[in-house]
Amino acid sequence: MAKKLAVVGAGLMGSGIAQVAAQAGYEVILRDVTDEALARGTDGIKVSYDRFVAKGKLEAADAAAALGRISTTTDLDAVADADLVVEAVFERIEVKQEIFRTLDRITGPGTVLASNTSAIPITKIAAATEHPERVVGTHFFSPVPMMQLCELVRGYKTSDDTLARARDFAESVGKTCIVVNRDVAGFVTTRLISALVVEAVKLYESGVASAEDIDVACKLGFGHAMGPLATTDLTGVDILLHATGNIYAESQDEKFAPPEIMRRMVDAGDLGRKSGQGFYPY
Repeated sequence: MAKKLAVVGAGLMGSGIAQVAAQAGYEVILRDVTDEALARGTDGIKVSYDRFVAKGKLEAADAAAALGRISTTTDLDAVADADLVVEAVFERIEVKQEIFRTLDRITGPGTVLASNTSAIPITKIAAATEHPERVVGTHFFSPVPMMQLCELVRGYKTSDDTLARARDFAESVGKTCIVVNRDVAGFVTTRLISALVVEAVKLYESGVASAEDIDVACKLGFGHAMGPLATTDLTGVDILLHATGNIYAESQDEKFAPPEIMRRMVDAGDLGRKSGQGFYPY
């Protein structure tokens, strides 16, 4: 099993992946473009470990040891000797392709190159490399330390060995995997939530029901832990706008076309919890 992991991107997802991997015994190198981003990421990991210790779910010595297994860098070349690299940067195809182009050049032929993308086809990301067979999707869920699922995505040229090694990694950090065998935009989970979110936003936008009532309907009628509009606020209205837009651009399926109100909310800076206002005030 791979024991040296590199994570490119120290945001919420990247730091979460680094956290669970270090706790599972991996040596982790966390890379971002600024020292400030790295400091925010590692501070978040420490706070999360402290929370687990306070709840009695993790020994203080184990938390300290896990934290000690995480190193940080702003130099992408520093990840060259990792057994597996997970990219967790912003959902822009151009940004991801540039990173994978570099990773393909600096890492050895045995390194698995994984993307945490939630909506961009893995085949498009892999197309930037000379070795698309070693590129795979490992879509974790937020918050990574709490959520049990990892969606493994096979690109058009992903090898069986690459997929198997990605599964080994995800399972070794405590996740249950599903496999997406055909590389469609949005995979399984993002397509399902996007279709629900788009329809919920349309119902809200057209005045059919309030945000609260739409969410209550999904929670009590379908047993969802959180309604689609509250989920959008938690994830970020801008993130869901990008995700639905990516799927719509790929599929031309009208059910994924982002409603106009989502665009206006993003224009106005109402991004959900992180901005203090989305479909709900915070």
